[in-house]
Amino acid sequence: MLKVSFRIDLPGGERIGPGKVALLGWVDRTGSITQAAKAMKMSYRRAWLLVETLNRLAPAPMVETAHGGKRGGGAQLTAVGRELLTRYAAMERAIDRATAVERRAIDRLLQGR
Repeated sequence: MLKVSFRIDLPGGERIGPGKVALLGWVDRTGSITQAAKAMKMSYRRAWLLVETLNRLAPAPMVETAHGGKRGGGAQLTAVGRELLTRYAAMERAIDRATAVERRAIDRLLQGR
């Protein structure tokens, strides 16, 4: 079955889409920007820049970080980050439901080639 992806275009030109949302999900699962970057096969620098961008988009950060040390550093989602993940997932489900008939039709059309 075909899948539809989407992004949210924000005033000022920033965007939230599948990549940033996936990064938040991996940070949540791994507790680490480094591990999230590895899971997504991206550089740590790129992941860090995306986290910085996400943290600037709302009045409160989406990801909090702790510096390394004896126990090592880490990262975790804030309430804002968790709510963004929840609401984005809800939008994905709504889009999937709303486009199911047309996606099936396009899938049949493409398979008929």
